[in-house]
Order: sequence, then structure tokens, then C-alpha cells
Amino acid sequence: MSQITDSAPAGAFPRLEWVDDVLSPALRAAVESLPAAESLVARYHRGWCEADGAPRASVSGGGKAVRPALALLSAVAVGADPAAAVPGAVAVELVHDFTLLHDDVIDGDALRRHRPAAWSLFGTPAAVLTGDALLVAALRALTQASPRRAGAAVQELVAALLELVEGQSHDVAFEKAHDVSVADYLTMAAGKTGALIGCACALGGVLAGADAVRVGGLREFGRHLGVAFQCADDILGIWGRSARSGKPVGADLAARKKSLPVVAALAAPGPAAERLRELYRSPHPLAGGDIDLARLLVEEAGGRRAAEEEARRQMTVALRSLSLAQPTADAYRQLHDIAWAMTCRES
Repeated sequence: MSQITDSAPAGAFPRLEWVDDVLSPALRAAVESLPAAESLVARYHRGWCEADGAPRASVSGGGKAVRPALALLSAVAVGADPAAAVPGAVAVELVHDFTLLHDDVIDGDALRRHRPAAWSLFGTPAAVLTGDALLVAALRALTQASPRRAGAAVQELVAALLELVEGQSHDVAFEKAHDVSVADYLTMAAGKTGALIGCACALGGVLAGADAVRVGGLREFGRHLGVAFQCADDILGIWGRSARSGKPVGADLAARKKSLPVVAALAAPGPAAERLRELYRSPHPLAGGDIDLARLLVEEAGGRRAAEEEARRQMTVALRSLSLAQPTADAYRQLHDIAWAMTCRES
């Protein structure tokens, strides 16, 4: 395995080519083993082919494989070869794609990774069924792990999936709720985003044969990293650039999503917060000038600052949890670099 050799600057993802070398054969095999129709949609979604199945000249649009990297590095952190965690790395990446396909349908987002979202080309039923197929493939990938550890790995993923669904359900419900507290938001984010990232890290430990204490440290590291990542993603959703996110900036405000900056701003005192509450409770759609006004009000009410502070707090807890796993020094540095890159993205 080619290791990451240099510490990455904040906001820049470390070089993860080695992850692709370890992961790619098993991941491609899993996707290509799906029924033909679902395999095509999944390959398109990952950026491997065009909508007609023709291979793409460039396949760099499939994401940074952060969750698989965390799974493989977590195995390394407890002294194992990363190959032991490949079934877990494949599983979490397939589940991640499952969530993205369904999220785009739920949110009506027409873009994903700078391309038309799968549902907008293949139809909603095809996107939903492909997500379902990917979920089945994820569970099947774990059954191919070592017989001594496959059962525990499946249990880890199933527990995370239940949390993920509950978190996603809360996220959808928040759109129509007038009063959402910061505590409500953090509970939602721990499920929607933290559960799968925590699972990725825990699976690396489980498949490496680590004890419960070290697996627990890895899991909590990932969970808190996931919440920090969600905080950073919420900030980008309001103040980022479409060129970086691959989705229209301002879409969250237009949909009146209760992201952390908005939740914190709505709960704040003062005229900016009061005006934002009026805007969010208006029956009229938010568009154009209203979105710009909402963005300004959220910042004036302290929403952006609150989200940035919460992201830093979650990162502190994440790194403290990682120390409980007693990781090797090199793996700790690499996990640290990935964590900061995930949460220090420029807006």
C-alpha cells in the first residue's frame, strides 16, 4: 500500500490514490454485479459512464472516497493490513451512494457532482430501485468478510442504517417545523451523517479484529467527525460556490431547510433573527432577492459563527475519541489530515 507521505494543509484533501488501488477492484465488481438496469444507473451516478453506458474519458467525478479511506485507515490504525477492511470500505461506499440517490429524489436536486442527477435522467423509480440495490450489495459485501467477523460487521452496519434513516426522517420533518433547536439539529446530524462515517471507522476496527474499546473510539471519532462535516457542509450550502459543491448554492435556503446556521440564527435574539423568522414562515416561495436577504440575515444573526464554532467543537471531541483507539502514529496523522480536510473546506 502506498501511504500518504505529507501532512495536508487545511482544506486540501490528502492524496488518496492508494485507497482507489485497494478499493476499486472490489467496488467495481460489486456495482457490476447488480442487475443490468440498476448497474447502469449506479455506474452513471459514480461518474464511470455516460447515461447511455459509454465509458467516460474522465472518471474523477465519483467523489473522494472519504468513507472507504476512513475504513481502511482505521484497520491500519489498530495494526492490521488495510485489505482486511476492504469489505467494510466497499459497504460504506455503496451505502453512501444509496443515500445520495435517495436524497436527490427527496430534495428534488437536479445536479449531483456537476452532472444531472440520476433521477433526472433515468426517472425517479430507477433511481430509487438503484439505491435499494446498492443497499443490498453493501450487506452482501460484508458477508464476504472473514467468517469470524462478518456477523459483527453486519450488525455494525445495520445499527448505523437505522440511525441514518431516523436522522434523514428528522431532516425532512424539520422543513415543515417552525421550532427546531440546535440540540434537535445535532441529534439529526449524528444520525444522518455521523452514523455512516462512524460506521466506516468502526468497521475498519471490527474487520481488523480490534477489541471493543478501540472499536468504540474509532466509532465515536467518526460520529463526531460526521457532525463536524455536516456543519461545514451546511456552511457551504449557504455561502459556498456551486463550482465546488456541484449543486446550486442557495438551494437549501430556497427550500427553507433547517441547516445549522439557520437553526442557530432563528433561535437568536435581535432584529435580524426576527426578520429571518418572518421570512421562513412566509407562505411564498423564496427566490432571488429573498434568498440573498435570508443569507445576509443568517450571518447577521450569528448563524454562520455558531456553525463554525460547533464544527470546531465536534472536531475536538472527535480527535479525543480517536486517541481511545490507540492508533499507530502514522495512521493517526493520516486520519487527522483527512478529518481536517473534510471540515475546513473553503467557502
